[in-house]
Amino acid sequence: MTVSSFFNRASRVLSSSNFLFLCTLSGGGVVAYSESQTGAERPSIQATEPSKKKVVVLGTGWAATSFLKDLDASLYDVQVVSPRNYFAFTPLLPSVTCGTVEARSIVEPVRNIIKKRKGEINFWEAECIKIDSSNKKVFCRSNIDNLVGSGEFSLDYDFLVVAVGAQVNTFNTPGVKENCHFLKDVEDAQRIRLSVIDCFEKAVLPSITDQEQRSILHFVVVGGGPTGVEFAAELHDYVLEDLIKLYPTVKDKVKITVIQSGDHILNMFDDRISSFAEQKFTRDGIEVQTGCRVIGVDDKVITMKEKSTGEVCSVPHGLVVWSTGISTLPVIRDFMKEIGQAERHVLATNEWLRVKGCEEVYALGDCSSITQRKIMDDITAIFEAADKNKSGTLTIEEFQEVVDDIVLRYPQVEHYLKQKHLRDFSTLWKDLQGNESKEIGIEAFKLALCHADSQVKSLPATAQVAAQQGAYLARCFNHMDHAEENPEGPRRFSGSGRHKFLPFRYRHLGQFAPLGGEQTAAELPGDWVSMGHSTQWLWYSVYASKQVSWRTRVLVVSDWTRRFIFGRDSSRV
Repeated sequence: MTVSSFFNRASRVLSSSNFLFLCTLSGGGVVAYSESQTGAERPSIQATEPSKKKVVVLGTGWAATSFLKDLDASLYDVQVVSPRNYFAFTPLLPSVTCGTVEARSIVEPVRNIIKKRKGEINFWEAECIKIDSSNKKVFCRSNIDNLVGSGEFSLDYDFLVVAVGAQVNTFNTPGVKENCHFLKDVEDAQRIRLSVIDCFEKAVLPSITDQEQRSILHFVVVGGGPTGVEFAAELHDYVLEDLIKLYPTVKDKVKITVIQSGDHILNMFDDRISSFAEQKFTRDGIEVQTGCRVIGVDDKVITMKEKSTGEVCSVPHGLVVWSTGISTLPVIRDFMKEIGQAERHVLATNEWLRVKGCEEVYALGDCSSITQRKIMDDITAIFEAADKNKSGTLTIEEFQEVVDDIVLRYPQVEHYLKQKHLRDFSTLWKDLQGNESKEIGIEAFKLALCHADSQVKSLPATAQVAAQQGAYLARCFNHMDHAEENPEGPRRFSGSGRHKFLPFRYRHLGQFAPLGGEQTAAELPGDWVSMGHSTQWLWYSVYASKQVSWRTRVLVVSDWTRRFIFGRDSSRV
């Protein structure tokens, strides 16, 4: 066949074909064709993205904000519900009560936080009024005034993250809700600030007697924990450095009293810090009454009872700040009844922060408490898993193979060894006579670990715990698909395989207790206690660095600087 005849035949074949063949684009590999005569169009084939799991987050506090900041929102359909459209740096609330720091300096709008995240996060300013775990729904209601319509709506979820926090615990003491100030939210701090100024303005009126002035300027703090102590210290500095200059006629009539039911203030700190705080308050003229329980509060008098003698006394007051702990919110109490936890004070979760009885519900922060599983509940299963040859005894080599998983699953074992100053796990193999045993049976194995569960302790309801829980859960959500195929957690002693994730481990980074007069006490990792002026500067640097944004960081530092130069503002605005 000649070359010309080949091209003629090829031309006839192409002209008679019903298809136009197009090869395209930069080394392409993309081939498209269309029908040349009928004009019919083929339906386009598009790859459909699988629907994302719906994650509903309740709250905008420490736990929820930490979760949202670290979550890869592009993996989920995320919706946030909270009655407050901001995050507040709550450790600085006592500073807000006295104008050391302005309220707006410690809050960051939630929408500023979520807009910086990868993916889309929707926020609804509303309050959750009911959790229906059986149908995977949350029912919400807007608390915005003058809203057209009911403002009620519901949201479906695949995963629910409950981080609504808690409310102040009044212990059902008569008159507390009506006559006391709380210090839980920014609004509380602002009300206290106005009330302090009102007390001074009222005390200097010409018609007020000397005795009435002393009553009006008696500020009572109920609760000797970190919040109550810090507020008392802030108020003392405010009075000493600013208010007595503005109200010189009543400077000798101001009194601050801290009432504590326990034997010492700051009893969750090291004993050295408690003693230092009490001594400093005594020098500053702040009265500390320990071993007293408040049994009633009215608008003019607070009544308390001494535990040791049973004596009841009443003291006039001008302002009472109630800071005695937290209790569960009504929506959480209703949810606990629904899932069979009605007898508890807070939501019980496992070590992976999942609410017990609800596979798709997680709880973080003050509204929940981790229930650490006891090693003695699984001791037989652990022994059988370690005893590979089923001999009924364990060698130290067999035990060493499961030691790492035991420590990960039951952290109380590690705490127990540290408390007993045991160097390593081989020490547990000493028999009662103090001799090394080559093999041990089930009873000796139980005996070696039976005291470890005594080290199980509840985590404190602090911002530090909540923030770490939020970051931990976000990491779990980010790696959920990968962990399905490659679990990273400890082995399941009572089942097969491994847990998907490592259990949550709280890492204590220390805690501060500002005591006024530019002095702070700190309890830091490694059993290190620091007190004095240098610790105050450490407090400044840590709290500035922990702000949620550069905007709040700059505002807080500028407020501290303003206070040093110009003092605190006493305007009633």
